[in-house]
Amino acid sequence: MKRSFLAAGHLPTLVACFAYFDLSFAVWVLLGPLAVFIAQDLQLNPGQTGLMVAVPVLAGAVLRFVNGILVGQWKARRVGIVMQLVVIGALAAAWIFGVHSYAQLLVLGCLLGVAGASFAIALPMVSYWYPPEHQGTALGLAGAGNSGTVFASLLAPSLAVALGWQNVLGLAAIPLVAVFALFFAVAKDSPNAPPRRSTADYGRLLRTGDAWWLMFFYCVSFGGFVGLSSFLPIYFHNEFGLTPVTAGYLTAACVFAGSFARPFGGALADRVGGTRALMVVYAIVAIALTIVAKGALPMNGTLGVLLVGMVALGMGNGAVFQLVPQRFDQDVGLMTGLVGMTGGIGGFALAATLGYAKQFTGSYALGLALFALLALVAWGGITAVRIRWRQDADQFAGARV
Repeated sequence: MKRSFLAAGHLPTLVACFAYFDLSFAVWVLLGPLAVFIAQDLQLNPGQTGLMVAVPVLAGAVLRFVNGILVGQWKARRVGIVMQLVVIGALAAAWIFGVHSYAQLLVLGCLLGVAGASFAIALPMVSYWYPPEHQGTALGLAGAGNSGTVFASLLAPSLAVALGWQNVLGLAAIPLVAVFALFFAVAKDSPNAPPRRSTADYGRLLRTGDAWWLMFFYCVSFGGFVGLSSFLPIYFHNEFGLTPVTAGYLTAACVFAGSFARPFGGALADRVGGTRALMVVYAIVAIALTIVAKGALPMNGTLGVLLVGMVALGMGNGAVFQLVPQRFDQDVGLMTGLVGMTGGIGGFALAATLGYAKQFTGSYALGLALFALLALVAWGGITAVRIRWRQDADQFAGARV
């Protein structure tokens, strides 16, 4: 890591936000690695199972919008403290009272969405500490907290076998308490944070075409990442007859690859420009998902293609957030809420579509093919705006667009 980067911002806040984001992501997608156990226990059909893992993603998307407003009103640190307490309380209540019906499961999914909304708190909190030339790296490192899904995929199935899936919910609250203590002790709001924003500022942003482009780009990159992170345990179990534990291991490999790639995507965008990086990303994603949709590969081949696709999606997440501060430098908190919301909506759409595609067609192919088509549309979109954005780049103080 360059010495100039270490001297540029506030490292304790970066570390605390990474840890907060990391553990929050593990909890956000927790129902995915537990899905096989829950579906068997509550006798869920494929459509219900897909919706179960999609609901936390959708709730997180909506709450990212809410958190974007709250960050503009209260500052990020205060919002982060409140939201962490909500998630810890929800997990403790689920463990103490139990989850006994599909309706209760969906309520729990909505509460776990609060953890997914941490995105709209951690990223602007970090962004305001760093200058434009380090935005891609800083936000890539903070955003690499989505690696928390690796821990969920690795540990949750094995713990469910040993202790039961309901007890896993209680255990998940323990590391969240430790991260809460770290965040409370060292995370600080930047003195460069913009003044208080209002809901009217969202209306101003939504009247800007560039805001909608960035929202769409993240809908595809992050939506693909979190949708697959939530659904791959189910996919590997049903398509290849793997045990939930083995399916969790393969999912963890895919998620780790995508999470590890995110900061490199941000750093690459700093070097060559976010638009150029995204052109490559969306092309790779479209090709990878089309190959998987055809279903002609054995398990090892499918895993290899999914690993490539997840790496591309992870790099795309970092690249999009290199562009956000360049286009909306005084509205990063607001844009993080909007962009994060659409990313979550993309993940909900992918997970739900895969579940219903399986129920009504007997195959996941249609869901995968539709998302591949969406990636191709994103490739066309970034190609369309790239020339104009690069022509405007001289106002961005050393950043590459």
